[in-house]
Amino acid sequence: MDDAETPLPGSPVRGSRTGRPIMAALDLLGRRWALRILWELRDGAVGFRALQERCDGLSPTVLNTRLSELRAAGLVEQDEKRAHRLTPLGEDLGDAIAPLRAWSVRWAESTSDA
Repeated sequence: MDDAETPLPGSPVRGSRTGRPIMAALDLLGRRWALRILWELRDGAVGFRALQERCDGLSPTVLNTRLSELRAAGLVEQDEKRAHRLTPLGEDLGDAIAPLRAWSVRWAESTSDA
């Protein structure tokens, strides 16, 4: 699979020739910066430059590529002011990974005690 292609369920993705939905999701979310971009959009719409700044100065080329993939996957959209925001499906993803965030906090606390 070409890195420029957006991983989608039903299409071959890394780890699955059949494009199982979980494998497509893991391929998409495992791309560098994808989760960070989604994280930074969790509280509402953000313009391109502000999003780039929130992502520690991520290159505009990579940010454009990831936003394009996330839009193609139905997780991000642009509003009338061209700011990026999560779609309802993108918001659902945030709810789905909330337990992972809670676990990561417990993990960080347990490793700081060691």
